[in-house]
Amino acid sequence: MTSLRTNLAELQSRRTDLVAALGLAESGASVDASWISSTFVHIARLWPLVLLGKLCITALLHVPFYEADNIGHAVALSAMLLVDGVAIVAPRGARFQRLRPHHQKWLMLPMVLLSGLSFSLMLGPSLIAGALSRNLAAEMAVALMAVSIFGDRRLLGVSYFCGLLIASVLHRGDFAQIGLLISCIAVMLIAALRQANADMNRAIAFHQRDLRAQRSDRLLHEYEQSGRGWFWETDRHGCIAYISDTLVRTLDLSNEALIGRPITEIIRPGDRQDGDGERTLGFHLSARTGFAEIPVRAAMVKDERWWSISGQPVFNEFGQFQGFRGSGTDLTEMRRSQAEVTRLAQYDSLTGLANRVQMMRSLEQAVAGKKGQPRDCTLMMLDLDRFKIVNDTLGHPAGDALLRQVSERIQRVVGDKGLVGRQGGDEFKILLPGRPDKITLDHLVRAIITDVSQPYMVGSTAVVIGVSIGISFCPQDGVTAEELIRNADLALYAAKGDGRGVYRFYSSEMHADAEDRRQLEEDLRKALVENSLHLVYQPVVCSKTEQITGYEALLRWQHPARGAISPTLFVPIAEESGLIGPIGEWVLRTACREAVQWTDGVRVAVNVSPIQFANPGLPSVVMNALAASGLAPQRLELEITESVFLNDDDGTDSMFSRLKGLGVRLALDDFGTGYSSLGYLKKAPFDKIKIDQSFVRGAAIKGSPNSAIIKAIVSLAEALGMDTTAEGAETQDELALIRNLGCSHIQGYVYGRPLPAADVLVQQHRHGGTATLQGFQSSRPERKTMLRTVAVHHDGHVYTGRIRNISATGAQLEGLWDVPEGTLFAIELGDNQTVNAIARWSKDDRLGVEFTQAINLESLRAAPRSLAS
Repeated sequence: MTSLRTNLAELQSRRTDLVAALGLAESGASVDASWISSTFVHIARLWPLVLLGKLCITALLHVPFYEADNIGHAVALSAMLLVDGVAIVAPRGARFQRLRPHHQKWLMLPMVLLSGLSFSLMLGPSLIAGALSRNLAAEMAVALMAVSIFGDRRLLGVSYFCGLLIASVLHRGDFAQIGLLISCIAVMLIAALRQANADMNRAIAFHQRDLRAQRSDRLLHEYEQSGRGWFWETDRHGCIAYISDTLVRTLDLSNEALIGRPITEIIRPGDRQDGDGERTLGFHLSARTGFAEIPVRAAMVKDERWWSISGQPVFNEFGQFQGFRGSGTDLTEMRRSQAEVTRLAQYDSLTGLANRVQMMRSLEQAVAGKKGQPRDCTLMMLDLDRFKIVNDTLGHPAGDALLRQVSERIQRVVGDKGLVGRQGGDEFKILLPGRPDKITLDHLVRAIITDVSQPYMVGSTAVVIGVSIGISFCPQDGVTAEELIRNADLALYAAKGDGRGVYRFYSSEMHADAEDRRQLEEDLRKALVENSLHLVYQPVVCSKTEQITGYEALLRWQHPARGAISPTLFVPIAEESGLIGPIGEWVLRTACREAVQWTDGVRVAVNVSPIQFANPGLPSVVMNALAASGLAPQRLELEITESVFLNDDDGTDSMFSRLKGLGVRLALDDFGTGYSSLGYLKKAPFDKIKIDQSFVRGAAIKGSPNSAIIKAIVSLAEALGMDTTAEGAETQDELALIRNLGCSHIQGYVYGRPLPAADVLVQQHRHGGTATLQGFQSSRPERKTMLRTVAVHHDGHVYTGRIRNISATGAQLEGLWDVPEGTLFAIELGDNQTVNAIARWSKDDRLGVEFTQAINLESLRAAPRSLAS
């Protein structure tokens, strides 16, 4: 059954091909019918001879061209001239030639039929009587002339004779005439079918052969154009007879310049290091043996290029050698990739400096001395300050460009004194042989810090960063590479803790500090398990009504041995150790449980760490806390910092949408101190903007620009339909200023310090939700508490005093008794740092002084950890 279906399908396909070969259908993929229509133009060019023959025969038969009383004759003559005119003009037109071949054939068939029909009708029936009538002979003569013009397009001849047959039938010709025409049609139809069958087979064979040739040429051309390979051929003398255009372009020569030259001229002489490629190729060419994938180096090129060549000898049918024919591929990129892999194994791809692996290997070799005794060497660990801000704001490409410039500066300063490497990210290493003296090392380190701290141009943006450096020595600080790296890293951490932009040598106390930090992390884990953490609440007050609209939940930790520990110390530890997640969840549940007992409408604000915000499970945590406590969602306010937008993506938008879907309020905390773009404000659904306390403190001091910043933020929030809360308000003049600038809410010590949950309930019961002022009347410059012994110079005498607290404009001193107001003296704060001061008040051994010129508190260099805010 399957065989029968196959045979039927083949028969149907062959019939379709036969019809296509006749020019009556689309040729399809197996027959190219372009040859069918190629004769139509030729026929149109010769058709004037047919028309001329018709006119001559008409004249010889004395058939009048015009009879006034015979309209049919005039119509037939006009039709004949019109049809023959179209047959002469139409096939040569561009519009006709754009048609498909079978469409052209279908237009030609009726045109030829009408030509024969109109000619027979014009001759008329008067002379057609009789088996051998002159009209029939004339028509047959013209028909044979047309058939000779048609050539092997015999189907057109069939159509022409059909026109004569129709005319004979219309003129009631006798049986002999009609039989003669039918016989001619039958013979021509059979010949047309046989010719079409032969044409079909020939066309199929030609078409398939042409397709194979085109496919081979196309594949070879595409292979050459892809650049992956090329072809070549030589004559029996080894001279180039053919070479691919791809290789010609590579050699930057013309094809004519290469043809006839020995193929060995385009290959460099080989040597043992390069693999003797040219010598091996020359051997095969002279020995007339095949070869495959011989690596050779190209000659006649400016840069270094490598090829892999294969070839086989060519012999004719008599066994005579004709030359070589082969192919080649370009190995240059592969060779370069191999060299790049080797380079990447030792050097950093971005900066070109030694990478982590090479630095580790070099450090191990530096410390490995003879007979087990370590050798002297110095290791520096460098970390860029403020680099993350540049990377986050300008993008990673800008960060990479900055790293390249930094590496160039470091390499230029170090020179040949040591090995510079990149540890990864924005960290670098410098390995110095031996141990330089202190002065030389100090000059080198300071030069590195100074050069790295100079401004950079990244694109069109000026960028300023810094660098902190930690230093360890072998064998003093370690006798293995791991010990030196660990201790240099501890020294680097200390340098960053001491203000950045400085360098520190490793000391045993640093290890103790790291151990202390680790112990603090363990104690924090224990405090979370034992529920030793607690919350306090700072009121948020409406600036117009002085009603408490909510409280911010603040986390506190009372250590059993160390006492109260500042959140600025233990929160970073929690974020680094992964504890911020469970701590944040505990804060959220506790705040909701305690806030549900407050007066209706009073909200509770909870800070959300960027690490918490990045957790997809945060909405579930919030929803569970609300459900467990029974707190209304609109009474919970989540405070989110700008740093969550550093990785602004679809996940960030989705998190905002999910949190907002719960019905909670969202506040943007510490606005203006982090991510600098304002683009997120137009899409993040914040209900409130919290103005950072750094803008509020000192805003009431004359000349401070903070008030203008606050006003701009308030205007921005009002335009976006958001509330504003000014944080850190401590004095009543700051409060008055904030009210005048339009802030809707105020938070700070001016309304009291944070309270435990029980005291919040008492406050609500006593005052009914109204806040009471507790802050100072006016602002004063920021003060820092310190205990420092200073030298006080007055009237040629030097006295010893102690500073208890200090600001940019004054200080409180102890140790000097009964100093008269207005006394002028000089205070030596540190090395080469002296300031003139005037006594403003004095009581017992304490006095307050005013500096004659403001000082920069950041410039004070106290002993480590002696300066605390």
